[in-house]
Parts: sequence; C-alpha cells; structure tokens
Amino acid sequence: MMKVYIAASFRHQHAVEMLTERLEAMGIEVLSWLREGRPDEAFLSRLELEHFIRSSEGERVFRFCAGSATGADLVIYLGPSGCDAWAEVGAAYGTGVPVMGLLAKSEEVGLMRHMIQSWSTSVGDLLEQVKKFRKTLEQQV
Repeated sequence: MMKVYIAASFRHQHAVEMLTERLEAMGIEVLSWLREGRPDEAFLSRLELEHFIRSSEGERVFRFCAGSATGADLVIYLGPSGCDAWAEVGAAYGTGVPVMGLLAKSEEVGLMRHMIQSWSTSVGDLLEQVKKFRKTLEQQV
C-alpha cells in the first residue's frame, strides 16, 4: 500500500484532515502527524509550545514526522506553511522521496520551491497527480 506524508502547518489542520480522508478513500495510507497526539499548537502560548518542543512527547512527535517524511513513498506539501513543513520537504527531497505541492497565492518560498516535483493549484489536480504517481509506483513493483 502506498504511504503518503502531508507536510503542512498546524494552522492547516482541517485541510490536512480533509485531504487525509480523500487519500484514504483512494486506498492510500496516510502517515498522519495529527494522529500522533500532537497538541493543538494554535492554542498554546509561546511558553507552552517551547515546553512541548523540549519534552519527550515533542521529541517523539519530531521523530515520527521526520521518519515519515523520509520513509513515505510520497510527501505532499500543503502551502503556505512554515519552517517545520519546509524542513520536512527538505528531508524528503534529500533522501529521494518525491514531493508534490499544493500551491497557495501567499507562498513565500524562493529557490527551494524546486524541491517540489510538481505543483498543483487545486485539490482535484493534486489528487489526479497522486493517482498517476501511484500507478507509476505500482508498475515499478
């Protein structure tokens, strides 16, 4: 079964949930940071967030996210997102995991956008690209 990791800001929680549902309906396994018990960062103070990051739970979630980004068959970047999502994209790219992106008008990334194998401007187009990728992946097996 194809495995996908979605690199996205915690601010996109609901979009990640909806994209996860669509991918899973297609028979794709989603390695979900939302299911790993990541706290709702949008509601944490800076001090609480810093405490979480330094905690053993924060370390566990970090290891899950880094391992998923480098161990998936495909990473999907949901833009615009911040430095953590781009670090996951960089880790995936550096280990040879293909990355597809959902482009947003306010995307601020510069040259590093070349790490994205293909950009889509709609969810429908992104899902079509994922279907084509899965077909190619299945033919390689």
